[in-house]
Amino acid sequence: MSVNAIGEYPVLPRDLKENFHGNIMVIVGWDKHMMISSPMAFPLPPDMPFGAFVKEVMPAAFAPHPDWEKIDWDSVTWLLNGEPFQPDMEASLADNGLDHKSVVRFQTPGLNGIQGSGS
Repeated sequence: MSVNAIGEYPVLPRDLKENFHGNIMVIVGWDKHMMISSPMAFPLPPDMPFGAFVKEVMPAAFAPHPDWEKIDWDSVTWLLNGEPFQPDMEASLADNGLDHKSVVRFQTPGLNGIQGSGS
């Protein structure tokens, strides 16, 4: 069955930076921990220190996982938009290179999900 359009449909993206009242959308995922089924997205002020993001925001999404309390934060490796990076915990998200819709992934050596299952 064919469908005929009755006119132009304007594209109205809702995730533009202008729609976040000065915040940036930061997407974060924990590799090899699929109990948390997908990356989480947070609207955050770009001047938030990266350390505050780790200590105050990330637990809301990831603390239910039994590995969370076992993380050795000194051994965590980080990816920003698919590239390795070493965040400065005292510097802001923006100063660490995060912008609207940046994807942050973190890896926790030795912690690979519940009993090493990746979940």
